[in-house]
Amino acid sequence: MSAAAAPRRIAFLGNYPPQMCGVATFTRDLFQAVAQAVPDDDCFVCAVSRKTKGFRHPEEVRFCLEETDFEAYGSAADYLNFHDTDILCVQHEFGIYGGPSGSYLLALLKEVRMPVVTTLHTVLETPDRTQLGVMRELARRSDRIVVMGRKAIEILRGVYGVPEAKVDLVPHGIPDLPFTESAVYKERFSVAGREVMLTFGLLGPGKGIEHAIRALPAIVAKHPEVIYVILGATHPNLLEHEGERYRLDLTRLCEAMGVEKHVIFHNRFVTVKELDEFIGAADIYLTPYPNREQITSGTLARAFGAGKAVVSTPYWHAEELLADERGVLVPFRDPAAISEAVCGLLEDPSRMQRIRAAAYAEGRCMTWPAVATLYLDSFARARAERRQSSRAAFAGWTLENRPHPLPPRRLKHLLRMTDTTGILQHAVFNVPNFQEGYSVDDNARAFILVALLAGREPTPEVPDLERLAAVYLSFLAAALNPENERFRNFMTYDRRWTEEAGSEDSHGRSLWATGLGAARAPNEGFRALSARLFERALPAVGKFTSPRAWAFAVLGIHEHCTDRPEDPLMHELLVVFGRRMMELWHAHADESWPWFELSLTYENARLCQALILAGEHLLDDELLRTGLRSLRWLASVQTTQSGCFRPIGSNGFYARGGPRADYDQQPVEAQAMVAACNVAFRATRDVGWRVESKRAFEWFLGRNDLRLPLCDLQSGACADGLHRERINENQGAESTLAYQLSLFEMHGIELETIVSPDNPPALVTL
Repeated sequence: MSAAAAPRRIAFLGNYPPQMCGVATFTRDLFQAVAQAVPDDDCFVCAVSRKTKGFRHPEEVRFCLEETDFEAYGSAADYLNFHDTDILCVQHEFGIYGGPSGSYLLALLKEVRMPVVTTLHTVLETPDRTQLGVMRELARRSDRIVVMGRKAIEILRGVYGVPEAKVDLVPHGIPDLPFTESAVYKERFSVAGREVMLTFGLLGPGKGIEHAIRALPAIVAKHPEVIYVILGATHPNLLEHEGERYRLDLTRLCEAMGVEKHVIFHNRFVTVKELDEFIGAADIYLTPYPNREQITSGTLARAFGAGKAVVSTPYWHAEELLADERGVLVPFRDPAAISEAVCGLLEDPSRMQRIRAAAYAEGRCMTWPAVATLYLDSFARARAERRQSSRAAFAGWTLENRPHPLPPRRLKHLLRMTDTTGILQHAVFNVPNFQEGYSVDDNARAFILVALLAGREPTPEVPDLERLAAVYLSFLAAALNPENERFRNFMTYDRRWTEEAGSEDSHGRSLWATGLGAARAPNEGFRALSARLFERALPAVGKFTSPRAWAFAVLGIHEHCTDRPEDPLMHELLVVFGRRMMELWHAHADESWPWFELSLTYENARLCQALILAGEHLLDDELLRTGLRSLRWLASVQTTQSGCFRPIGSNGFYARGGPRADYDQQPVEAQAMVAACNVAFRATRDVGWRVESKRAFEWFLGRNDLRLPLCDLQSGACADGLHRERINENQGAESTLAYQLSLFEMHGIELETIVSPDNPPALVTL
């Protein structure tokens, strides 16, 4: 690489110590290797962490962003741009970055001006729809892609459409350790005279260690001196959700197999020096991973490069490294094969020595100095290619191109309004009003919100969204009357139901919540209970006459179908409700009044939203076109001459041929419009729907008739409505949840646009 092509300022983005994970270690090692290779250049790190408070990063970390803070990604991009960064080297693996499938990263890459070289630590052969979109957009916004195995190049080309010319093959880096005999290190661990097998790395079910333990009885029967060292702490994410269950299962398995005297668990994230000593003491390194789809393994690379005899299952990285007698491959989940391979090596020292020598020789091209040179070559190619197609400069950062960011997520008022029973209906100013008790309507809305947040936007402010989901789902379960299978709506503060059955609309909204919970609730138990409630309550809606109850039921069925797309009953019900809504349309609509009823009342956009979703699911063009046409008319009716959103007021609504009520304006109307317009955008990719959605959302922020904001950005609360001369200063559950759900919708559509901006479906025109 010529000196002229060398970047002056190189930034590395990824997990970083003191965070404990393989990517953090890799980012640190790569940073140090490149910094040593080009000492005159300015190398620094942007660290991605699960939390930023309390972390003490080393001095090379100049910017730290919290993975779940969407706005931090834009701030990081600004930092990199303003500091004239020449190259951004990104470490990518699913689970590092926030948003669906790590899509928050794309918001950063959309804004940076410098060339981007992205290292892929995982390349999925069978991604889901969101992962596919994220990876394609990641590849599009990266100037060069670095992978660590040939199989990854094949997958990128075949699955993601990434041209091979854009991809650089660079092996996983390793320290340049001397080729030594294990006896030198065994004395330090008091295992002199023993044959040592080693597996290291963060512990979790994906490691397949149980298969290695099941192989031990046959090994120690022939070689009673064998000891198996399992080195590493339990993965932090697993520890947070399950504790030490997996490690305890392994210890019990050792006892059941009678090999507890031959297994050492060292439950610690060791230092680099300690790790090299453990590797040095090992005779055989074992990776019994149970799945083939592992494109790279830093632990395998490190042991391989140190010249250890490796016994491994044939996942992709192992297949490439251990070919040509550089290691031993065994079938997946086959303890007998592991036993045979280990015993074969222990009983043939000359073969084991040949394997070790071949691995060590191959490993010399994987040392960090060699890898740093290859990365610098990749950086040079990225810079040369970027000169031919430069990105927009700072002058292009106008409000038109970089609109004002969305408000931050704040759930302080939601927590204030929630007790152990559920969310309270009303507030006096911002103080919960006990006298008004609870409603199933609001608890259904609250359950929808936290179920969605738990799946997409975990927030540091409320780390335990599952607890809130449990409260709201428990309320829904108690609300379903077992005698008539109807949801009751109102409960007093002393937990007494005031009716045997609530309104048809409240029943429909509860169906929506439980249908969504069946597909998206944050754990298996919640999903199972949601599905049970949904299935018990669904038959009642067949006798309803309320179009909005039908619409809410359609929303619930649509969500329920996420995991059960071929369910014939759900398909039939969508047909039934779609037909009913079309019958209303044909009975009331004409050119001047393209609507389902003789009046516009409340949550009108839900009818359009339901019809669009039903039309998409059923591939029914009439339903889809009618939903879009009615929504377009509704949008025109609810837009003022000044361009702001003005929902139909609740003090009289809008009967055909009569005056329309402009007040009181309710937050649920804005939220319904946001959701419906976003559904229309997803169906058509017509950017006009994004404009309408944004217009409705900005009603909360002050783009309304009174030019007064209804939302409180510090607490996440929302005023109960807009009167003719003032806002309603009470901050009840319905209004607050309407704002919060709208904010979630806006974040979602923004992310989807970033993930797949050039992948629109076929346009539907009116």
